[in-house]
Amino acid sequence: MFGAICAGRPVQTNLTTYSATQFAFTIPTQPIFHHIVVFLLPDNVLPPGTAAAVYLQLPNEPGFSLLGAISNEKPSAIFRINDPIAATPSQDEDAMVDELVPAPILPTGAGDITLGISIEPAVEVSQQLALLKSTQIQSPVQPTPSTALAARPLPTKLLAQRIIRNAFNFLASFAGGSGGNEVIPLRSFQDWWVKFEKKIELDPGFLERDDDN
Repeated sequence: MFGAICAGRPVQTNLTTYSATQFAFTIPTQPIFHHIVVFLLPDNVLPPGTAAAVYLQLPNEPGFSLLGAISNEKPSAIFRINDPIAATPSQDEDAMVDELVPAPILPTGAGDITLGISIEPAVEVSQQLALLKSTQIQSPVQPTPSTALAARPLPTKLLAQRIIRNAFNFLASFAGGSGGNEVIPLRSFQDWWVKFEKKIELDPGFLERDDDN
């Protein structure tokens, strides 16, 4: 009755039937994927006045989280599944995703998730989704400083300028020579490079800050 596609994988129709209204797909978490499409198979319809709520259970977790729903009027839906290293989605990608509920975070190791599908009264499903959307709008997930930084990478030109400024500030004190020709010993450059690498190791984001590097 239902099918599912994880981005980059074959179509799955091998669902397990638990009752006349409850079904589930077992999906390996690896290889990594970021979207799941759930749909009604051709020539299948839901009973009048119902919708198919889509739930997700993470590995070793006892409960299910509501992702969204499909219906006769909307026989397919796409849901974003974030993992710890997933890139920040663009606004265009958000427009494609059907529901505004928080995207689950998948574990990095091997395991299986359970994609549950439950045929329920359409009114109840709509109420549950409205509640989740309201909660998400009132308490949006705020990016951490590290993820916010990753979402806005420093322009290459500006990054290069800061590296050059850092080198210039360090090497200027070693300049010497006569006749208007300044010479910097190669050893000084090597010392700067060692110091620069060490600083990056201890403080990876120091070039991102607009200060006197």
